[in-house]
Amino acid sequence: MDFRLTQDQKALRAGVRELLARRFDLRRAVDAGPVLDRALWRELGEAGFFALRLPEERGGVGLGAPEAVLAFEEAGRVLLPGPLIATHLAAGAVPGAAEGETVVTAVDGSLVEWLDEADVVEGEVGDAVRVRSVDPLTPLHRVPSPATAGRDDVDLGVLLCAAEQLGSAGATTEAAVAYARSRTQFGQVIGAFQAVKHLCAEMLVRVEVARAAVYAAAVTLDPVEVAGAKLLADEAAVRCARDCLQVHGGMGFTWEADVHLHLKRAWVRAERRLTAAAAEETVAAAL
Repeated sequence: MDFRLTQDQKALRAGVRELLARRFDLRRAVDAGPVLDRALWRELGEAGFFALRLPEERGGVGLGAPEAVLAFEEAGRVLLPGPLIATHLAAGAVPGAAEGETVVTAVDGSLVEWLDEADVVEGEVGDAVRVRSVDPLTPLHRVPSPATAGRDDVDLGVLLCAAEQLGSAGATTEAAVAYARSRTQFGQVIGAFQAVKHLCAEMLVRVEVARAAVYAAAVTLDPVEVAGAKLLADEAAVRCARDCLQVHGGMGFTWEADVHLHLKRAWVRAERRLTAAAAEETVAAAL
């Protein structure tokens, strides 16, 4: 299978990256706390982020899952907060979702994210209870009754979550390599040490294996391939963040470094949409 991007797909990825670089500041978002940037949400809507898969005759962009994966990979790369997946899936069904005027969240298993900020909640929340989230930019509530969704929405939601994990894994790999090239110890850059080289090489391998799985699942949308992609992307995001922290040494443990934010978001995403245990069962049942 050829995973080389077309010129249009490259342009889409570059456009989303430019928009996020211009409009989103991770540190400013962390300092502000879990407050949704409505202006940015609307700008994402204007750029077609939420309406990527919506047919043109319904006001959408008319693209498919592979293009949505590229967009969500960029969102994961910068740790863009908010119920992006739920709003994207609701485009065309919930008025205002495609345009970014309506923020939609959904009950995912026993959890729902951004409940207080959402305009529309899909699924029954009942007496939802706020729970402590390890990620400062993903507020969570626990709900008494898990929601049910259509199979297609479930698989696509899992795939987009995997794409976000892939973007985060790529970002921490790039951060580790950049730090290894600039940090000096014992008179030379730490990237010259074999142990650091091995860490960075292993990170790259995890990212590229996960990328192949996520891109393949975007083409087929096969439930088993989607489960495998989520499994690999979760592993890549968590382990690459840990290895990036290792490369950074003592600095990686400080609040000033972004590494811990990637690790915390990776932990939260790994428990969302499809857990590792559930993904393993799905893959095993197909063998």
